[in-house]
Amino acid sequence: MTEINWQKEVENRKGDLLKDTQHLLHIRSVLDEESTSPEAPLGKGVKEALEFMLQLGEKDGFTAKNVDHIAGHLEMGQGDDLVGILCHVDVVPEGDGWSSDPYGAEIRDGKIFARGAIDDKGPTMAAYYAMKIIKELGLPLNKRVRMIIGTDEESEWRCVDRYFETEEMPTLGFAPDADFPIINAEKGIWDFSIKQNRDTASRAKVELDIVEFTSGRRRNMVPDYAIARLHAPGQLDELTQRFKTFTEKHSLNGKATIEHEDIILEVEGVSAHGMEPNNGVNAGLYLAAFLSGLAIPQQAKNYFTFVHDYLFGDSRGNKLGIAYSDEITGDLTLNAGILSYYKEKGGSISFSMRYPVTFQWEEGYKVLESTGNRLGFQIESDSNSGPHHVKSDSFLIKTLQRVYEEATGQKAELLSIGGGTYARSLEEGVAFGPLFPGSEDIAHQKDEYIDIDDLLKAAAIYAHAIYELAK
Repeated sequence: MTEINWQKEVENRKGDLLKDTQHLLHIRSVLDEESTSPEAPLGKGVKEALEFMLQLGEKDGFTAKNVDHIAGHLEMGQGDDLVGILCHVDVVPEGDGWSSDPYGAEIRDGKIFARGAIDDKGPTMAAYYAMKIIKELGLPLNKRVRMIIGTDEESEWRCVDRYFETEEMPTLGFAPDADFPIINAEKGIWDFSIKQNRDTASRAKVELDIVEFTSGRRRNMVPDYAIARLHAPGQLDELTQRFKTFTEKHSLNGKATIEHEDIILEVEGVSAHGMEPNNGVNAGLYLAAFLSGLAIPQQAKNYFTFVHDYLFGDSRGNKLGIAYSDEITGDLTLNAGILSYYKEKGGSISFSMRYPVTFQWEEGYKVLESTGNRLGFQIESDSNSGPHHVKSDSFLIKTLQRVYEEATGQKAELLSIGGGTYARSLEEGVAFGPLFPGSEDIAHQKDEYIDIDDLLKAAAIYAHAIYELAK
């Protein structure tokens, strides 16, 4: 058979690929639990994006299936084995500050700008056209190829959970939703909370009391803002000066506002993804550290001292006795994403912990539980997604490495990440592109975009990879 020029096949379909990508990007497929129905369990926009992909596939001759309007698939080929391409069409909210309509899919400077352009609608369409090219060329396949389309990847993964209740698990596959060359290892993700045992002792009247303290909205993000209200008659000027000295020492933006006999303290930090807390500045930890040094009631003292002594300045769990690292996935990381303390209820902290593939989670849990109990806190586990690792000598890895190296001329290094992709849904699945080494990653940020040349290049790599995996 004549050798196929995959890049040329993609270029021949460039106009249609861009048009379909823009159409998908026009749909505001953000989770909307306020307007759900049996036909739209995650909202109308999410339903519209799923239906667009399924209808497109049907039109192009793929076998399409809608699974309870929460997931679906497009399939081609024949055989006992199944190659899975795991994509998602839901997006995070657009946020503010865009230079153009977040759903306008405007093309400028060789890029398509839209929410979801790189995460994950652009890559989804690249993978779709990869399958379409193989189908249109009439290439013989000995395995079935199935694009599995999720709709809740940015939230709770209900789509994947529901899909695999009734549908076949692929033999192997990849998710076009991260970085090239190949991500074959993903840390475990444990979301949990530590809650303070309530102080039922009678409360004596005190001169300085913390009424409330809050920081953070999502456990997998480093909090960039924290605020506390203190009742401090007679100490307002002294506290204002102490706070000013503290923020200057730590190069923080801080603000102190006096309201009658209360003082309101605010700290600005720097947000970052929770998988690497050191990329941000946790405003909650800094404000808690300041509060821990004040003469406050015992319940508050216990909470803020815990935050200061065990969490402040330590994202690796050293002070808690759970620090761990391995050669496959690197360090355990611990992000305190949501912190709160209320005078009447006590305090709590919600964490996202990313742990290496060889970490013994049960042992780590016991250590945290013992420490928490000793200090007056209870652990509540919310979810735990175990680590994922595909061995470097597998057929999947070797095939993708060969395809990537042929296309780019660069060595296909194996990578690990602290985040989670749909690849971990498969026993043998990896994340494969679309971001090329050195490219800017602005997923979840304003002015999200995908470079058109990279989109076309990724589609060619995906087409070659799918063919080599399924032929």
